[in-house]
Amino acid sequence: MISTLAIIVSSTLLMAGPLIFTALGGVYSERAGVVNIGLEGMMIMGAFSSIVFNLTFAHVFGDWTPWIALFAGMFIGGLFSLVHAVATINFRADHVISGVAINFLALGISLFLVKVFYDKGQTDQIKYYFGKPDIPVLKDIPVIGDIFFKNVPVMSYVAILVAIASWFIIYKTRFGLRLRSVGEHPLAADTMGIKVRWMRYQGVIISGILGGLGGAVYAQSFTLDFGHATISGQGYMALAAMIFGKWNPLGAMGAAIFFGFAQCLSIISGQLPFFSGIPDVYLQIAPYVLTILALVGLIGKSEAPKADGINYIKGK
Repeated sequence: MISTLAIIVSSTLLMAGPLIFTALGGVYSERAGVVNIGLEGMMIMGAFSSIVFNLTFAHVFGDWTPWIALFAGMFIGGLFSLVHAVATINFRADHVISGVAINFLALGISLFLVKVFYDKGQTDQIKYYFGKPDIPVLKDIPVIGDIFFKNVPVMSYVAILVAIASWFIIYKTRFGLRLRSVGEHPLAADTMGIKVRWMRYQGVIISGILGGLGGAVYAQSFTLDFGHATISGQGYMALAAMIFGKWNPLGAMGAAIFFGFAQCLSIISGQLPFFSGIPDVYLQIAPYVLTILALVGLIGKSEAPKADGINYIKGK
């Protein structure tokens, strides 16, 4: 029983970590009033750039390569988010249309560059990646150690810490108060001297950085290469986790863990006796069905920031 729980917990956290990072990115953007459907595209660019960096510099950095590649994913994700920021904040484009365009653009650019760099449809597999080590001392705790501190996806625990830090930043700091103010009532914030556009830029760029980080973690922990199906709906799932979590970092984290559990079932069901009789196709669609059900159940019960998705024109 303990070994089964350990497999479930480890696999759930492995799948949930990238979703947590990306969902937190969505929280920062939408708390600033900018809807970010483009999280999928930012994950794609983060995954692509981290894998390319990993393959290119593995001989230079060795075991440190996946960690440094995270910064490459974060940088490219943040850079790519500028496209969304300029379109929605400066040119006042529809946020949803801009986000969808970002997703198509990211997929097209990344696959084109993969073909240019490697002359095939996907990259080679990386040699250095995030493993699942045991945590010294904590692994020796009876029962709990076996479940939570052996075969640990390290970046998932980092994601949980980032979610807690994000809650503190958004609800307990001056920056968080200003960010929420421009997402709730930008005219009032402007009247108080807060630079609405600048705050929204910061929210969108942070979302791109975290989305790129989520993609980089996913690619270097799970797929270990990049192709057309490396990121296939995880960005939308993270968006759903953000909504399910009511635009709260801790709520988004909990929802991401829930969706991570749903994803892990389709992967480890063969190792779990009580799921062995369920056809694989049902377990593979489970994460998406649960995402839809979660969102349908929240219609009318979850309220976005009041100015979310509304372009701000000074004085109006």
